[in-house]
Amino acid sequence: MEMSKKTLVLLTLFCCVVLAASSAELFVGGKEGWTVPKSKDEQHHFFNDWASTNRFRVNDTLRFKYKKDSVMVVKEEEEYNKCRSSHPLFFSNNGDTSFRLHRPGLFYFISGVTGHCDHGLKMIIKVLDVEDDSTPLPTPPTSDDHPNHKSSAAASPYSATGAAALPLLALSLFL
Repeated sequence: MEMSKKTLVLLTLFCCVVLAASSAELFVGGKEGWTVPKSKDEQHHFFNDWASTNRFRVNDTLRFKYKKDSVMVVKEEEEYNKCRSSHPLFFSNNGDTSFRLHRPGLFYFISGVTGHCDHGLKMIIKVLDVEDDSTPLPTPPTSDDHPNHKSSAAASPYSATGAAALPLLALSLFL
């Protein structure tokens, strides 16, 4: 009986570590954050270019940092293209918004402040299906290459080394 309790504790701990290590928190726009692109050249592609440099998975979290603005998730591409929605799926204007990507597929993000979306404050995110996610992970980027990745091992899909050591530590306590 005592051995089965130890096994259950170890299995639970291992599952928690694996789940924590398999999701990421990404800062939208990197160092610039969720702000209207400064140059006209960037206005129609800045955030989609940022999104194309990342690989989004179910349960990843997008972090939006901004001032005097908002974040909306709209249902359809038409609302995204027109930069308006009378019934957004999600709205926040607190300056530090977290949004969990809870399903595979496309997410359409726009600013809710008049004129900001028209000036490039919008983005499309494609979240991979589990089947699409079977390819190996790319080489881990340096923090200079991708400042949008949180450096915590538990939050990064690239570095679970520290998190993977926890089950071994727990196992050593029971042996």
